[in-house]
Amino acid sequence: MGKLLERLQDPSRSGVYRAGSDSAILEAARGSALDVVKIELCKDVFKAISQALGFPEWFGENWDALEDCLSDLSWREAGGYVLLLRNFETLDKDPLGILIDVLASSAEFWAGRGKPFFAVFIDPERKLSLPALFRGS
Repeated sequence: MGKLLERLQDPSRSGVYRAGSDSAILEAARGSALDVVKIELCKDVFKAISQALGFPEWFGENWDALEDCLSDLSWREAGGYVLLLRNFETLDKDPLGILIDVLASSAEFWAGRGKPFFAVFIDPERKLSLPALFRGS
């Protein structure tokens, strides 16, 4: 698990990935300074993410506001962020694509500030054309 934790703590590796399950990620991050958050996606993607991350009341429930909040996270002090996204199949193709773009932009933002940010879609059937977070995932 040491290599996976090293990867998750490396801001230059920040991005959007897929993994077959979250168990290795949860185990690797246990006891670290990483803020690992499980997000159960649903048709109301804004509500699912805002509730899981405890967004402030001013969150506007649109894509720009989502990107703003993901690029702030001041209310969740941590050494880095790992979002574990489940149930992506509940989203239509267009919203899923936009979500992936917003998450990639947020990862780039945090990497530029020296803080890791990983969005990992739990995809055991490898339906998403995203890179695997680690070998065997």
